[in-house]
Amino acid sequence: MGINTERDIEANLQIGPTDQGMVRLFVTAEDFEIPMDFDPDEAREIAEEILAAAKAAEARGS
Repeated sequence: MGINTERDIEANLQIGPTDQGMVRLFVTAEDFEIPMDFDPDEAREIAEEILAAAKAAEARGS
């Protein structure tokens, strides 16, 4: 399975700050929960990667 493999799984993503000063990405699906905590610098890097991927996807779609 890779990034281009489609799956028929419904999931929910929540993003927010924790009381410990971290940024949490919280993924929930039918049978599991995945909390992922990042310090603010790591969260900014992830945000930059998401924006870069969105730009690349737009370029491929046009």
